[in-house]
Amino acid sequence: MASSLNFLLIIFLIIISFTHFSNSQIPSNPSNLMLTVHKDSATNLHVARITKRTPLIPIYFAIDLNQNFMWVNCEKNYVSSTYNAPKCHSTLCSKANAQYCHKCPSKARPGCHNNTCGLMSVNPVTHQSAMGELAWDMVSVQSTKGSNPGPMVVMNQFLFVCAPARLLQRGIPNYVQGMAGLGHGPISLPNQFASHFGFKPSFALCLGSSSGFVFFGSGPFYMRPGIDISSRVGYTPLIISPWGEYYIKVTSIRINQKNVPLNTSLLNINEKWTGGTIISTTRPYTVLEHSIYKSFTNFFTKQLSPMPQIQPVAPFSVCYEKNKFTSTRVGPGAPTVDLVFGKKGTVWTIFGANSMVEARHGVLCLGFVDGGLHPRASIVIGAHQLEDNLVQFDLGRSRLGFSSSLLFQRTNCANFNFTTTS
Repeated sequence: MASSLNFLLIIFLIIISFTHFSNSQIPSNPSNLMLTVHKDSATNLHVARITKRTPLIPIYFAIDLNQNFMWVNCEKNYVSSTYNAPKCHSTLCSKANAQYCHKCPSKARPGCHNNTCGLMSVNPVTHQSAMGELAWDMVSVQSTKGSNPGPMVVMNQFLFVCAPARLLQRGIPNYVQGMAGLGHGPISLPNQFASHFGFKPSFALCLGSSSGFVFFGSGPFYMRPGIDISSRVGYTPLIISPWGEYYIKVTSIRINQKNVPLNTSLLNINEKWTGGTIISTTRPYTVLEHSIYKSFTNFFTKQLSPMPQIQPVAPFSVCYEKNKFTSTRVGPGAPTVDLVFGKKGTVWTIFGANSMVEARHGVLCLGFVDGGLHPRASIVIGAHQLEDNLVQFDLGRSRLGFSSSLLFQRTNCANFNFTTTS
């Protein structure tokens, strides 16, 4: 009898120990995810490392706010035991809004199967496009726990597109294998992660001049030394185009708190979705419609009228000697630029670190470029103006949050704490 009781006690302790071990190894659904990002010095694109396939390997993707899904080159060395391509007219094809039936004349391989569905992928630098095969595979992503990274989490059926290798031939770093789409399409990274892990559809960019992050979830987001960078943000309505692009309503521009004279009708979005202001991670500098650019640069130079301009460095037209500027916590002591939103006058202030660019050693240039006549968007806010600013895309509440320069808070977008927690 005693031996039977001892045996049952041993079995009970084993079960309890196994349950405890299992629960400690399997994290609950995370509330936030994170991708680390670095800036490619040759192209100025911001590049994320994403772990993918079976077995898992790290792959580099340029991040694109205005692409609605991830696409990757599958033509060379795509090896994965969990790769699968959904059939035409399947539920997964409908979820991705894929209407095209894909055919491939060569031997079956990842990216090349008959009777699968296709989506059009775009190189955002060259604007070249090509049809690719919708597929799913495993993705592993870093979770976060407050101010620290948490365990890696896995999504088994992550939808993406296998695109032709020719899309990578121009304008993309040679180690980058595709684009990570952050747009508002149904299979973009933010929407797939939110749907799969059960958190609110929201993400935030914190891009740096060398490194930074993309956070998925609603925060808070901490940077060393223990600063919640999401606690000091202003908000403005976020407008989503039919193609999943992110627009905001800029109503005026100020320099040194003085209004720049503009044709304000260009700031409106018309029924054809031209005009207005869009945000881009693949444009290195903010692009202004020609008449806005001329008025903006003329007004800016008048604020620095005692300071002589020097020979400009392409693609810029307004440049100065760097040693003529004072140095401040938020970069060169240049005139402030305010983007004013809506009737309430919410303001995103751009300081010298984001308005000026060291285009050549000892030469600072105004980091805005001429977009010519009749561009699709009158203002495209570029990646340089986003750097060391927290920019939150609250998709559930259709609003954009922005912090202005984190340098004021004595931190920056490279300052995430990588000390892991148990």
